[in-house]
Amino acid sequence: MASRQPRAVLIALTPDAKAALGGDELPISVFPFRLGRDSRRPPRAAPRTLVDRRRSSGPRTNEVYLPESSEPYQVSREHLQIQHNGTRFVLVDRQSTSGTIVEGAILGGQHRGGAAQLNDGDVIIVGGSRSPFVFKFRLK
Repeated sequence: MASRQPRAVLIALTPDAKAALGGDELPISVFPFRLGRDSRRPPRAAPRTLVDRRRSSGPRTNEVYLPESSEPYQVSREHLQIQHNGTRFVLVDRQSTSGTIVEGAILGGQHRGGAAQLNDGDVIIVGGSRSPFVFKFRLK
């Protein structure tokens, strides 16, 4: 009998996380599975502001985009990814500005990056402790 890879799922624990996933949960079917801030917004009216260079028709850098409307941003454009190495799931902070919190442990921040093994039931906060994007990692 062949062994079956566990099915990984992200479960939204906050209203903003639910809106980003488009529902209560999202199965993870592609690895690496990447999350980051949606920077495809209308340009600001203020003079001399930098405009995001990524076009909406450009290549996707994330599987899930987390929309943030107010600064300071908690989520970087290329914030984190979940990898599967055949036996384990690993969360990798992609050198984000605010870092990622996994079960209370802070990974990355200040563009340092970092990695942690994910276990069934781990809570992930994308960004700092004030981030509205909180998820639970589940194996089914």
